[in-house]
Order: sequence, then C-alpha cells, then structure tokens
Amino acid sequence: MRERVVRAVAGFLVSLSVLLAIFVSTDWLILAAFVGLNLFQSSITKFCPLEIILKKAGVKD
Repeated sequence: MRERVVRAVAGFLVSLSVLLAIFVSTDWLILAAFVGLNLFQSSITKFCPLEIILKKAGVKD
C-alpha cells in the first residue's frame, strides 16, 4: 500500500510541476527534477523519506 501511495504522490507532483511550468513559470520544472532524482536515489539506496513519513502516519505496508 505504501509503495502505491509513494508512486501516486510522485506522479501527482511531476504532473503538477509540468502544469505549473506551462501556466506559471518554467522554474516549477525544478520540482519535477527533484522528484525524479529522489525516485532514482531511492531505487539505488532503498531510502525514501515519504515512505518513512507514511510509516509513521500508520499507512500499512
């Protein structure tokens, strides 16, 4: 369950970032880059800050 939430949040943030870059400012692409880099590093290190937050919030595994 937590993994699905992480993927959903990441997808939402990237989509939001792209929309904000189109309609507000291209500076919002920094958010998409940050999310992408975080996904990449978590695939290597298996450390994801959002997963820790979700675990403490009581979201089941």
